[in-house]
Amino acid sequence: MNIPRTLIGASALLLTLSAVFGLLIHQRTSALRAEVVQSGLSRKLAEQLTARREKDLKAREAIIAATSVQFDQTKTKMVSAESELLKAQTEGDALQAKLRASETEITGLQKRIAEAESKLTTNVAPPHPSAAELQAQLDEARKQVDAAEQEKAMLADKIKSAGERRTQPRETEKKRQSDAGGNPGIRGTVLAVNQAYNFVVLDLGGRQGVEPNSEMLVLRGGTLIGKIRISSVEPATAIGDIITSSLARGVQVQPGDIVVYAGTNF
Repeated sequence: MNIPRTLIGASALLLTLSAVFGLLIHQRTSALRAEVVQSGLSRKLAEQLTARREKDLKAREAIIAATSVQFDQTKTKMVSAESELLKAQTEGDALQAKLRASETEITGLQKRIAEAESKLTTNVAPPHPSAAELQAQLDEARKQVDAAEQEKAMLADKIKSAGERRTQPRETEKKRQSDAGGNPGIRGTVLAVNQAYNFVVLDLGGRQGVEPNSEMLVLRGGTLIGKIRISSVEPATAIGDIITSSLARGVQVQPGDIVVYAGTNF
C-alpha cells in the first residue's frame, strides 16, 4: 500500500515540475520572440535611417557641386571685371595725359593769338603785307584753338566714360555691403535652400572664418527672420541646418537672404 502512494506522490511531483518547466519555457520563448521582433524593427529602422542619410548626403553633394560651379562662374566674372577695371584705369591715365597736353597747346595758341592781336592794334599804318600775314597767322591760330578745344571736350567725355567704368565695380561692391548691412564681421548670402532636409548652402566658408557648430542669424531686408547652425564647412562654401524653432509661422529661409554670425551687431 505504501508503494502506490509513493508512485502517486512522485507522479504528482513530476507533473508539477513539468508544468513549472513548461511555464518557464513558454515565458522564455515569448521573450525570445519579442527580442527577435524588436531586433527586426531596430534593424529596419537603422536601414531606413541609413538610406535617408545617404539620400541626404547625395542631395547635399549635388547642391555643393552646383554651388561650386556657380562660385567658379562668379569668380570668372570677378576676374573679367578686374581686367576691365585695369583697362579702364589705363585708358583714363592715357586720356588724362592727352588732356594735359591739349591744355598746354591751347595755352600756347592763346598766347600767340594775344601777341598777334597786340601787334595788329599797335600798327596804325594802312594794311600792308606784314599786317596781312599777321592776320592770317591770327586766323590760323584761332582755328587751331577751336580744334584743340574740340579735342579737349572729346577727351573730357572719354575720361568721364572711363571714370564711370572704373567706379562701377566699386559701386557694386558698396551696394552689396549696403544690402548686407554695411557692418564689419563675417557675413554672406544664402545660395540654395533644401526645404525637404531643412538645410541651406552659403557663399562663404573656411576662408572667411566660418566654423562648424557655430550659429548664424538670417536677415531679410535688415530684419531678423531666423537662425541656422553650421553643420559642415568647405573652403568657399558652408552648409547650415535651419533652426526651425527660430522661424516665425509661415516664414521660410530663401536664396538671397543675408547671414551673419550670431552676436554680430547688425
